[in-house]
Amino acid sequence: MTVNDDSFTNWKNREEIAESMIPLIGKLHRERDVTVLLHSRSLVNKSVVSILKTHRFARQIAGAELSVTETMPFLKALTTLDLGPSQIDLGMLATMYKADERGLSVEEFTAEAVAGATGANKIDRREPRDVVLYGFGRIGRLVARLLIEKAGSGNGLRLRAVVVRGGGAQDIVKRASLLRRDSIHGQFQGTITVDEDSSTIVANGNAIKVIYADDPSSMDYTQYGIRDAILIDNTGKWRDREGLSKHLRPGIDKVVLTAPGKGDVPNIVHGVNHDTIKPDEQILSCASCTTNAIVPPLKAMDDEYGVLRGHVETVHSFTNDQNLLDNYHKAERRGRSAPLNMVITETGAASAVAKALPDLKAKISGSSIRVPVPDVSIAILNLQLSRETTREEVHDYLREVSLTSPLKRQIDFTTAPDAVSSDFIGSRHASIVDAGALKVDGDNAILYLWYDNEFGYSCQVVRVVQYVSGVEYPTYPATAV
Repeated sequence: MTVNDDSFTNWKNREEIAESMIPLIGKLHRERDVTVLLHSRSLVNKSVVSILKTHRFARQIAGAELSVTETMPFLKALTTLDLGPSQIDLGMLATMYKADERGLSVEEFTAEAVAGATGANKIDRREPRDVVLYGFGRIGRLVARLLIEKAGSGNGLRLRAVVVRGGGAQDIVKRASLLRRDSIHGQFQGTITVDEDSSTIVANGNAIKVIYADDPSSMDYTQYGIRDAILIDNTGKWRDREGLSKHLRPGIDKVVLTAPGKGDVPNIVHGVNHDTIKPDEQILSCASCTTNAIVPPLKAMDDEYGVLRGHVETVHSFTNDQNLLDNYHKAERRGRSAPLNMVITETGAASAVAKALPDLKAKISGSSIRVPVPDVSIAILNLQLSRETTREEVHDYLREVSLTSPLKRQIDFTTAPDAVSSDFIGSRHASIVDAGALKVDGDNAILYLWYDNEFGYSCQVVRVVQYVSGVEYPTYPATAV
């Protein structure tokens, strides 16, 4: 048999194993509210090739490809356990099992590693929590996609309504079409139908009421059967407590803003300070996409090395706030054509760091350049550390953070030598460390952090909403703290 024949046979064998994983993953998700992960990447509703690619991607961060032949025994072991709602990482199970020297079987090790989610320890499945989207632009539609995707178990978050301003004839049809097709993020994964008579979009069986309103202070959501809902304001029109309080109408319990909050509105970066949210807090912000990109790695670097000062320069994709062609704009420079120019502008991310990381004493400055790409940005984080280190040490530390730390859902890591911005479209992490671009000289470290400023940020928003609604289930095996 030739090498080519050998490789093809191996591929077909792995295809067969990945195919047999799909019903097991789906059943765990639907029946027990268990989300199966591989190094923080969900395997729920993934194709055979997607499962194999996710396993192969492990070589970027762990140094070696992870095979389905290694993870399948752990998945089979999970199906025999009395599991409760949880997230279980097959990649972590396989990695920890290799390092374990007690001679346990896969079944014994798995049962021990996920004991917190089994038997008497398992938590109850949560009742569905209603969610309302106020606005249906770039972030609103991506958050909608994520909420619909995560509704598969029938528990957790349930998107009940979208509030928009009326747009004339066939408004709902056009909005459904924008949800169905996206020039950057591709086709919606599923089916969408529209009932114009009832003003409802049905996406993968989820009935989403489209409500037309110009003023939130006149709304009564209970007339649509909505109770104790979390409203996500992605318009950015109101950013302080007084303005956002207008949303606290009958049927709405909490308001989450997808922009930096002003005044005393808490700015939350999931993974860093989400556990500081007070149970009775009704209004909070998810800060900005750039804040979410820089705060997790900034915290990781401060925890290990101490940060004395820093500067962040973001090279940011253009946004809907800029003009397509030169025209009047109230802000400086933003009136110039976005797809034709690099545009120097400001970023509030540096000042927002203080809200998310109040214990960080370092002064952080920042600036931004908008560039002619529609999505994915990069933050260049230049840090003066409190001790000298080496490039190799920082490289290995950040790779380990991306794999095993509590920040592994926020920080990704790539060693791909030819990585460019479009490679990170659809990334679910808040930021991705580019290992090849990392620079360290004594007590100075420069991190290059890619981030999908649309989709990655939307994932962070959904994580915050899951947390405040009580449907963010624990992850096993437990990561190092």
